Amino acid sequence: MSSYSSEHLNIKEWAEEDRPREKLLLKGKSALSDAELLGILIGSGIQKLTAIDIAKLILQGVGGDLNQLARLTVKELAKFKGIGEAKAITIVSALELGRRRKDAEVPKRPRITSSNDAYQVLKPYMLDLSHEEFWVILLNRANQVIRCQCISSGGVAGTVADPKLIFKLALENLASAMILSHNHPSGNTAPSQADKDLTKKMVEAGKFLDMPVLDHLIFTDKTYLSFADEGML
Repeated sequence: MSSYSSEHLNIKEWAEEDRPREKLLLKGKSALSDAELLGILIGSGIQKLTAIDIAKLILQGVGGDLNQLARLTVKELAKFKGIGEAKAITIVSALELGRRRKDAEVPKRPRITSSNDAYQVLKPYMLDLSHEEFWVILLNRANQVIRCQCISSGGVAGTVADPKLIFKLALENLASAMILSHNHPSGNTAPSQADKDLTKKMVEAGKFLDMPVLDHLIFTDKTYLSFADEGML
């Protein structure tokens, strides 16, 4: 008698406690694997592949990394077997809701006392970006966040920040200080000469305008470099 694992059966033929939707109802959402949760979003399979099989193929394609999965576009997801545009849109939408939940958890006016505080504030805005963006955190006299603002958005290789626009924004929001940040999608935290030159220009202008630049963070998804911590301001 042949023996087959349940993952090769049609989902309707699985034991009730093993079907992802029923399993969620019976055992709770935490009992489901990443593949099972993704399978629920996919909804249905194709010939010889269940929704769970397709989910496993997608997860294998990103090395099991949900952060990498969140970076995939609709077109990139649609390249996987069994994933059309509609299913790809469902997956992208679900992951975006998860990202926005992180955003909602950020305190309304967090106080920044270290470079790590600034990094945590920026995470909801700068996580999972595949291109460079330049952001500024505006602070009041108590070092509480007034506003986080994207100044510019560029390509994979870089973005341009205009000091005049940054200080105009700071003055309009009655900021007392600021923290600069831009991301490196490559994951490399080493500053370029252009990064150093811009930071120096901003720090000097901040002194003249009594608007100190407290730090410049090079942001990556896993870590960061702080100009202040490294004594580079």
